[in-house]
Amino acid sequence: MSEHRASIRWTRGDTPFEYQRYPRDHIWEFDGGQRIAASAAPGYLGSEQAVDPEEALVAALSSCHMLTLLAIAAKKGWTVDRYEDDAAGILEKNADGRLAITRVTLRPTIVFADGAAPDADALARLHAQAHEHCFIANSVKTEVEVVS
Repeated sequence: MSEHRASIRWTRGDTPFEYQRYPRDHIWEFDGGQRIAASAAPGYLGSEQAVDPEEALVAALSSCHMLTLLAIAAKKGWTVDRYEDDAAGILEKNADGRLAITRVTLRPTIVFADGAAPDADALARLHAQAHEHCFIANSVKTEVEVVS
């Protein structure tokens, strides 16, 4: 077992605390000293220059899939030179009529070292294993699809 922490810091400042006016910008702080500017999504009166929680969820799913896949590939002897993903999440009403990120599509592009690439079937199994063992995917109800 391990514990993972994040500190969230928000202050109102001198802005009136009214729905249309209070600031959504805040800071995420992590144990390594990283500070990330965060806000609500622009559609919810947040800042486009900051990361919103919905984007962070998509990034966490993509990052976890990548890290899990890299670990499995290394153990199988497949050398990965580059991994890129343009992931997208869909915010819509779920079966209970509540807004949720209902699905996330991962679109990884993986470049293997010369002679180290698995065939198409082995790559599909690699993605399936990565998804099955991804801690974040195992923690959410969101449907996660990998399109390669």
